[in-house]
Amino acid sequence: MGRITSPEAFFGHQLGADRKIARWDRIVEYFYLLAQESDRIKVIDLGPSTEGNPFLLTIISSQENLANLEELRQINLQITDPRGLSEEAVKELIKRGKAVILQSMSLHASEIGGTQMAPELAYDLLTRDDEETRRILDNVIYLAVPCFNPDGQIMVTDWYNQWLGTEYEGASMPWLYHKYAGHDNNRDAFMQNLIESYYMAQLLFKQWRPQAFQDHHHMGSYGARIYVAPYSEPIRPDADPLIWRELAWYGAHMAYRLEEAGLDGVLNGAQFPGWGHYGFHWITNHHNIAGMLTESASAKLATPLYIDPSQLSGAGKTMPKYEAQTNFPHPWPGGWWRLRDIVERQKMAAWALLDAAARNRETVLWNSYLKAMRQTERGAASKVKAYIISPEQHDPLTARKLVRVLLNQGIEVHQATSEFTADNRLYPAGTYLVFSAQPKYGVIKQLLGQQRYPNNPWAKNPDGSIAVFDTASDTVAEYMGVDVVPAAGPIVGEFKVIEEPAPLSAQVYSPGPYGYVFAGNLNDSYRLANHLLQAQVPVWRIESELFLNDQVLAPGAFYIESAHLEQAKPLASELGIDLYGLTAEFTGPKFALQPLRVGLFQRYFGGNADEGWTRLIFEKFEQPYTTVMPKDIRAGNLKDKFDVLVFPSDWEQMIVDITIPGNERAARMLSWYGDSIPPQYKDGIGQEGVEALRAFVAAGGRLVALNNACDFAIKAFKLKLQNVVAGLGPKDYNTHGSTLHVQIDTNDRLGLGMPEDALIFNWDSPVLQINDNFRADNYRVIARYPQGNILESGLLVGEERLAGKAAMVAARYGHGEVILFAFAPQHRGQTHGTFKLLFNCLQ
Repeated sequence: MGRITSPEAFFGHQLGADRKIARWDRIVEYFYLLAQESDRIKVIDLGPSTEGNPFLLTIISSQENLANLEELRQINLQITDPRGLSEEAVKELIKRGKAVILQSMSLHASEIGGTQMAPELAYDLLTRDDEETRRILDNVIYLAVPCFNPDGQIMVTDWYNQWLGTEYEGASMPWLYHKYAGHDNNRDAFMQNLIESYYMAQLLFKQWRPQAFQDHHHMGSYGARIYVAPYSEPIRPDADPLIWRELAWYGAHMAYRLEEAGLDGVLNGAQFPGWGHYGFHWITNHHNIAGMLTESASAKLATPLYIDPSQLSGAGKTMPKYEAQTNFPHPWPGGWWRLRDIVERQKMAAWALLDAAARNRETVLWNSYLKAMRQTERGAASKVKAYIISPEQHDPLTARKLVRVLLNQGIEVHQATSEFTADNRLYPAGTYLVFSAQPKYGVIKQLLGQQRYPNNPWAKNPDGSIAVFDTASDTVAEYMGVDVVPAAGPIVGEFKVIEEPAPLSAQVYSPGPYGYVFAGNLNDSYRLANHLLQAQVPVWRIESELFLNDQVLAPGAFYIESAHLEQAKPLASELGIDLYGLTAEFTGPKFALQPLRVGLFQRYFGGNADEGWTRLIFEKFEQPYTTVMPKDIRAGNLKDKFDVLVFPSDWEQMIVDITIPGNERAARMLSWYGDSIPPQYKDGIGQEGVEALRAFVAAGGRLVALNNACDFAIKAFKLKLQNVVAGLGPKDYNTHGSTLHVQIDTNDRLGLGMPEDALIFNWDSPVLQINDNFRADNYRVIARYPQGNILESGLLVGEERLAGKAAMVAARYGHGEVILFAFAPQHRGQTHGTFKLLFNCLQ
């Protein structure tokens, strides 16, 4: 092995040095240089990021292992899905196999330590020649994603350097650090709306299926210096119990090595619960992969932060005070905290994970086999033998997208080759089935089965309220509005394993001398309609049922004239949308769609992920929009520029003026940012903007308020609506990301295309009551909660407060209207089941 360039020599400074951030393009150059200089590393560009930057995978192991990489990968795939193999065959594979460990860095781009640490960790593995290093290289295949968010890393680096040496040095960036998702990018593990998520999921769930995964993060600055595994209570059910033992095992080794190195402030088994969002380091546990994260206390990006000892505090019920406890025996005393401190702790934690796997290679692989077999056995013994996705769906194209979601998880999906029966019900050929008896039983049950968040002492705050870290449910089928049937059996039929959903097919049914129609119950029909409108093709919607030769289209079908068939056919064929020719003139009620001018509000203060996800959905469905900033609202004359203004979920203070008292989260944002960012990035729309919005709607405009923005709209427009749960704490009202039943008025234009009974995603959302006793006809309820049995999955405290109340209201105001979604119709780009309600507002 020849000379290998050190990070310090390449970058001109020690990584993690004060006021220095290595930019992603230079880090990419460095990894390629290492691949030229060492036979222990392989660098693979998995493809472009969202904004075209390289997304790298680095593989570090011994020269011999890298020479036999594909053989070792295939061995690992057999160990992690050993169905059909004897125990003796598996033991032979384990003798030849290597522990596969994947670690990723700086998914959240402002949490810069991981990506700064990655080159130094790689250099140490390539240059050290001690026994411990050789053992790691011989026994482990180390997969590293040195930057999970390349676009954000570049944004944050450039922002930091722009203000270096000024009073705003070290300030947080005022917009999202990913084009669409910002901090929400690690909530994209099961849906994979982002290309970065897809790359990672392919590595984790299909191509490698590693034994352990660790994601390196930052947290707040005033508690422990670094958190490592295991998680605290409560845990999410249905993972193999060995997972929780492994997390404790790996975490203990990391904590031990950190203490051994004299690195204080180490916390484990606290602060981060076993039931969190179903992002990468949590969902992996149900894939039989020990999924972990590290969380390091943040500095001011690369600028040192001084912390007085009196500022240090605990972290909730698992660390009630900042003082020594069994899982936090060595508190950091306070003082200067630097990026280099973060790099050193993260590097030691990353090294310790590799070291634990190397020292226990055969045990790690044997556990991998045991988890796969035991989960398969649990699935076989479970009451639900399979989850059935029939083609007979309200929106069959969205059901097909659900199948794609499952396949991207590496879940085994079957398709019926002929009619079959299950639970005495007949299903057609083409039906999809997900059998429970497979290694991914745990993730299948979480995504497709009904979930209920725990109500036990571990899940409760000291005041008795239930604490939820993120979403209380992650039932993707419910999110998407797809009917999935749990079948207890017997299931009798012929089935085949599929690698891809069935190819899309679309037909033109009969000549249409009087025009063509396509179904309004399909999300993708809105994309086709938008596409045609942008091509200046007239499109109408039919407001009544449409009786065709062999079927009935529900109200909301789209209509085009015969002359435009050829313009519709290419995209209709691509999307799988059938076109039906009309053989007689349609004389029923219909209305023409207009290519409305849509504005989407965007603010500063770190950006708003809900706005980013809304942009992504608009772009995927070819909905044109214009980004509208606070200054654009204040400028007035909005009706001259827009027909519809959409306000993503947000609080009044974040929209109007962050200094308005009354919202705890806005107050926290103000304390975080304060005077630390330039004034041009702190403004809201102000009272001047509120007046401009009133004038816009009064003149005939439409304002759409999503989820928490309802409270802003009610106040701004002085609507006679009441949010009956405003100000309630979690003891009285708590949903925190659950699916709830509502009844939809499908005869209203805003309810077209929807089923009458639907599921919505509610995250402690407003609940609306009409209080206008004189002109209640100014308010139309589009979605209403039933009187009981409201909860489907997750958590619902305070059901009586929702019973019979409104979840979506259209309020007349002057010549226009304000539409209030008291839920999240487009949450994280995942809730396909309610997309149509939002799309209807844009027509």
